[in-house]
Amino acid sequence: MPKQKHILAIRLSAMGDVAISVPVIENFVAQNPTVKVTVLTRGFFTPFFKDIPNVSVFAADLNGKHKGVFGLYKLSKELKKLGITQVADLHSVLRTNILKFFFFGRTFVQIDKGRTEKKALVQGHIFVPLKSSHERYADVFRTLGYTLNLETISSQKTQKLPSAFSKNFVTNSKPFTGIAPFAQYESKMYPLEKMKIVIEALSKDYNVILFGGGAKEKTQLEIFENEFSNVYSVVGKYSFTEELAIISNLDVMLSMDSGNGHLAAMFGVKVITIWGNTHPFAGFAPYMQPENHQLLPNREDYPLIPTSIYGNTTPENYKTVAGTISPTTVVTKVKMILDN
Repeated sequence: MPKQKHILAIRLSAMGDVAISVPVIENFVAQNPTVKVTVLTRGFFTPFFKDIPNVSVFAADLNGKHKGVFGLYKLSKELKKLGITQVADLHSVLRTNILKFFFFGRTFVQIDKGRTEKKALVQGHIFVPLKSSHERYADVFRTLGYTLNLETISSQKTQKLPSAFSKNFVTNSKPFTGIAPFAQYESKMYPLEKMKIVIEALSKDYNVILFGGGAKEKTQLEIFENEFSNVYSVVGKYSFTEELAIISNLDVMLSMDSGNGHLAAMFGVKVITIWGNTHPFAGFAPYMQPENHQLLPNREDYPLIPTSIYGNTTPENYKTVAGTISPTTVVTKVKMILDN
């Protein structure tokens, strides 16, 4: 009897990139139901995959027993005991290159990140949509010999809301509008003074649920929460698994070019993204979201956009380009989606 095919899919970080892998893997197992998949990632991201059939998570302890070359050797030995037959490297960094060496003899396919065309996009030599990150992930599985179509909208199930959260909305039937106003780089953020205008306007008709992380963001979002009715910050109040459950129940998510948009998209939530010095042509738009859900600065006024792929390189006069999108434009887009 042939040995069951068992793919190790590697995506160790960051949160948004791991979230991008979720609909790809979900579509893969739906279309290849006899194949088992083990996802190698950080333990924190385990909840992303908990409801996907034939998928399990192996948590890498990269700061502990799996640290360094010897730790990665131990990791490879632990993984081989699972009966891995093929490896889909969705990350392709130094750690996974070392693992590739330890997995000598097994088919090991690594992602093509498209660095050359992305560099050309940033340098202004081209301005065309590049292959999406979702398709780049899917290509790894295709190279392993499988059929994978990402046109299917296959999203995680809506999860039960935490009881403590539900109590705040017992007599309130207004739609849930999620807003995640922060990003890793300031150049990717909508100015908070303008986001405040958006929050105030939306709170008159909808429940506004604010997402973020860390003490500084917690403090800022609590200021908004205390200033307006129907505004609620979840930061520091729930576990990560509970936050995901809340995201799965949103009617719409408004986010930057950041991880929260990808978290919402993996649940099939409608996502509106505000873009600054990055651009969706680089391939990082949330999964299966229409082009008109992406709010962009006027490129005639800022022809160098995108100035970087990740937002980490920004000319001085491009650091606040997201703020050229008016609050009225943002509010109108959210209302259009919620009221249709």
